[in-house]
Amino acid sequence: MDIAPVSRAAVSDTVFAHLVDEILSGRVAVDEALPSERELALAFAVNRHAIREALKRLQQARLVRISHGGKTRVQDWRLTAGLDVLSTLAATGAVPAVQIARDIMVMRRTVAADAARLCARNATDDQLATIADAAAAYPAEYHGESSSSAFDADLTFWTAIIDGSGNLAYRLALNTLVAAFADIGFGSIADLGMAAELADRDAHLTLAEHLVARDADAAHRVADDLLGRVVDALSGQQ
Repeated sequence: MDIAPVSRAAVSDTVFAHLVDEILSGRVAVDEALPSERELALAFAVNRHAIREALKRLQQARLVRISHGGKTRVQDWRLTAGLDVLSTLAATGAVPAVQIARDIMVMRRTVAADAARLCARNATDDQLATIADAAAAYPAEYHGESSSSAFDADLTFWTAIIDGSGNLAYRLALNTLVAAFADIGFGSIADLGMAAELADRDAHLTLAEHLVARDADAAHRVADDLLGRVVDALSGQQ
């Protein structure tokens, strides 16, 4: 492993980030043992408490396991890690950004379209009014990645729909996906094909109308079409 001393500020965070990069990039193989706490502390030039905290976080992320004899061994993150590793994958570059973006968008379309159907059935009148207001406030023009207004408006709109669905797991998944988007870069996402969705104010208004009318099937259909555009664009770049 290529390890260099780190600054004293937030040392456990720095150690954690470095070790995650080593693991996700494959520079440390699955089942390979990490150096001991003492060896890591010497290599990073930090105290063992910082190393211990970093290793604890790696274990919580299910990237390593503590095996017999006290050795810390790398796990196959594809088999053990959860959604929370998405943003880290994007940040480290361990998986191509286009692949991560496409896979995120496929999940986003599936979850959000179903959330729209559930929202039409389960949302309160106040929640539906919030969705209608969010659609009405959607920018009339899209100016590309130079403007954040469409990203903010789109996030506000879909957050209201997912909240209206009443599904807590969908809400937590949204948080994870937004974090991954941020690490990839919202401008890059737009360049990769999201512009066709962000620029379509009419589709957002139509979806809101179906939700307010509590037409679950129509809401699902419009949501699936709207969010499927970026999936199609990204699939063409694979």
